[in-house]
Amino acid sequence: MTTGTTKAVDRFVRVGDLKLHYLEWGEAGAPPVIMVHGLSGNAHNFDNLAPHFVPRYHVISVDVRGRGDSDWAADANYSNDAYVADLEGLRQSLGFERMALVGTSLGGRISLTYAGTYPDRVERTVLNDIGPEIDPRGGSRIASSTRDAVTTFETMEEVLAWHCEQRVGFSSLSDADQRTVAGYAVKALPGGGYTWKMDPAVRTDPRRPDPETSWNLARGIPGPVLLVRGGISDLLSPETAQRMVAEMQDCRMVEVPGVGHAPTLAEPEAFGPVMKFFSLA
Repeated sequence: MTTGTTKAVDRFVRVGDLKLHYLEWGEAGAPPVIMVHGLSGNAHNFDNLAPHFVPRYHVISVDVRGRGDSDWAADANYSNDAYVADLEGLRQSLGFERMALVGTSLGGRISLTYAGTYPDRVERTVLNDIGPEIDPRGGSRIASSTRDAVTTFETMEEVLAWHCEQRVGFSSLSDADQRTVAGYAVKALPGGGYTWKMDPAVRTDPRRPDPETSWNLARGIPGPVLLVRGGISDLLSPETAQRMVAEMQDCRMVEVPGVGHAPTLAEPEAFGPVMKFFSLA
């Protein structure tokens, strides 16, 4: 992927019973920003964005439990509460008093819940194509594609082809970036071929946050929120996005035309506002 002027460092941290992997850009002591990927993503999903925060910010992009190079949950607990507890454990382990959050899809849901639960610990939040409730169209599509996903591949070309097929019309990633993202999402099998790094139990965990509870949490977030919506997103409806702007304490929205779920945040319509939101432009 195209990056800025600095390279990420791979690190691991123990949070409860799990060893979580994260990528780090910048220096300790700078204001921290934690970036959280989507359902089937991983920490490398922010490789295009994170370097632009350096040197002003200290950026952490985490593999959530069951993804990337982080441990799988022994009890197969992939509830929102578990993700939020992991994020709080990560904050404590890294010694951050306050931090900013950037979350895409599932990562945005985690960030919204965390910011509403611990408002004094979050300085500002970017929510990428996610809100307190999910448009049933996108929810059904993602549930179906996740449940029915191919689990093994003979070659990396097959991995890439499947990855691109799932994102037709929904992602603005270039072919080169598609290849990189797909490569980080799989691991080699001992006998040859590839399989997903993601714990298969993630695909069958039915637990979702209650929308009413999520709305209450969203309304309780005092710090500024930048909401990014894909212009043709089937997961975050225009009505939900407009309601968020109206009901949250300090929420502004930008749309990325022609992009579905979810923007990469590298698109000019998203990148510029994100940089301004963090006083980087």
